[in-house]
Amino acid sequence: MEPKSRAGRRTVPIPVVLRDFLVEHRMRQRRDTGLVFGRTVDRPFNPSSVQRRAVSAWKEAELKPITLHESRHTFASLMIAAGVNAKALSSYMGHSSVMITLDRYGHLMPGNESEAADLLDAYLVRSDTVARIGQVGGGEIGEG
Repeated sequence: MEPKSRAGRRTVPIPVVLRDFLVEHRMRQRRDTGLVFGRTVDRPFNPSSVQRRAVSAWKEAELKPITLHESRHTFASLMIAAGVNAKALSSYMGHSSVMITLDRYGHLMPGNESEAADLLDAYLVRSDTVARIGQVGGGEIGEG
């Protein structure tokens, strides 16, 4: 099964704690190299089997099951919380544009509210100063 776009084939960072679980799983499957899941590169997993196994694992852990798509959103949210930049996240998510990532996850990204407020304060002070000087007929700032 081919990906929907070129962005469908990508390298995604895997945290060490997850990598350890995946290596253990691959060893239990008696695979020294290659795929962690599935039988072929063309079909590395069957989505319905993965979903069934995931639901089983959630229940065994006494957690409320979430869908694989919700897991994808969780991955993105955790990456943002860890400080990954929007362009890199866009690549990991397979989005065709960083704008898709920003539209979907921008509300989770930390802003520079303090810096923005400082810039606005400085602008308003300058504007107020220029307006007051104009009222007293002082001309342009810097004239002398």
